[in-house]
Amino acid sequence: MIRPGRPDTVASEWASASPRRWAAGFIAAAALATCTALPCHAVGSDTDPQEAADPEYAAGKKAIDAKDWNAAIKFFSSSELRAPDNADIQNYLGYAYRNAGKLDAAFDHYQRALKLNPKHRGAHEYIGEAYLMVKDLAKAEEHLAALDRICLLPCEEYSDLKAKVAAYKKGAK
Repeated sequence: MIRPGRPDTVASEWASASPRRWAAGFIAAAALATCTALPCHAVGSDTDPQEAADPEYAAGKKAIDAKDWNAAIKFFSSSELRAPDNADIQNYLGYAYRNAGKLDAAFDHYQRALKLNPKHRGAHEYIGEAYLMVKDLAKAEEHLAALDRICLLPCEEYSDLKAKVAAYKKGAK
């Protein structure tokens, strides 16, 4: 059905589209094509390949879920020996250390995760939260800005850190 006042083909609409709209459409099409051609894994899904390959990684995730921070540190530290360049393991170690109250170790692992993968959304979110714990709002906002650049579409990590920064600012007044 052709609507009055609208081009009668999709091609004519795309021909006049802005480069940014073109890029967004291309990215969406590429993502859809990839997910239909290959299995797509959600973060923390039951089909996490690292979890399937490394039982201590899987045990570390279960310890995180159970909020058993010391067990998580133990399991992920062991997993790290086999995969020292895995940004997810570094991020999980940072998360476990932060929740265990060991902030120096947490910062070290978050920074390793970001060195391995500068666009690791979870590491940016969690190091931002850690900076709020040590009352360094400027550093937390740096990581919030990084997430704003990284997330092409709204992402949970950005929304969560933004809310925590806003709550921190509200409490600081």
